Amino acid sequence: MASVERLLRAEFEAAAAAVAAARADVDLETARQLMAEAAEMLHNSLALDTLSERDAMVVVHDLAADLTALDPGAAVRARAADVARASSGLDEPGVVAETYLVCAAVLQL
Repeated sequence: MASVERLLRAEFEAAAAAVAAARADVDLETARQLMAEAAEMLHNSLALDTLSERDAMVVVHDLAADLTALDPGAAVRARAADVARASSGLDEPGVVAETYLVCAAVLQL
């Protein structure tokens, strides 16, 4: 899924820039490097490959935000729990909830 790889890189780059702009304690280049590594790990893991295009877009966007939280692991796990309770228009909410947890495991959160 080349489009998911591009989406990962774009969303994660934007998240790195946003967190560096919002928090004085975050170095932009370090944030970019860490988010690029996370995007590569997720892409290489194939964790997103079973998702529909729409669900993948949602997951990538949410992961970008969650990975810049003060506690990324807690943010991703809370997101998975929220999706399991309320599908919010996803194609396969159960698969999406599991994908968040798989991504957390891939990133060792």
